[in-house]
Amino acid sequence: MKLGIIRCMQTEDYCSGSGCFKAIAKKEGAFEDIKDEIKIYGFANCGGCPGKKVVLRVREMVKRGVDTVAFASCVQKGTPIGYPCPFAKRMKDLILNDLGEEITFLDYTHY
Repeated sequence: MKLGIIRCMQTEDYCSGSGCFKAIAKKEGAFEDIKDEIKIYGFANCGGCPGKKVVLRVREMVKRGVDTVAFASCVQKGTPIGYPCPFAKRMKDLILNDLGEEITFLDYTHY
């Protein structure tokens, strides 16, 4: 798996992404059923509310080899701030409408 992660711009000031990286390394959370090696090809934010750069960033990740895109848990689960993104569904729909045939999509990274 060649993974690109999209995180919430609002949480990046105080979240290092270590929960996402730990889940990948230990194959936990969204990665528990992945048998293949997981390589991280990209880790970017959405571009700020309402996800204004998410499609452009995912397109660029795909150009660079990404075959799977995951929302970091801060997007759909609200980890660690307890506030899920109100634009998550719209961002996911935009990504899948643009690149759905080319990628696998994961809704979160860790619990």
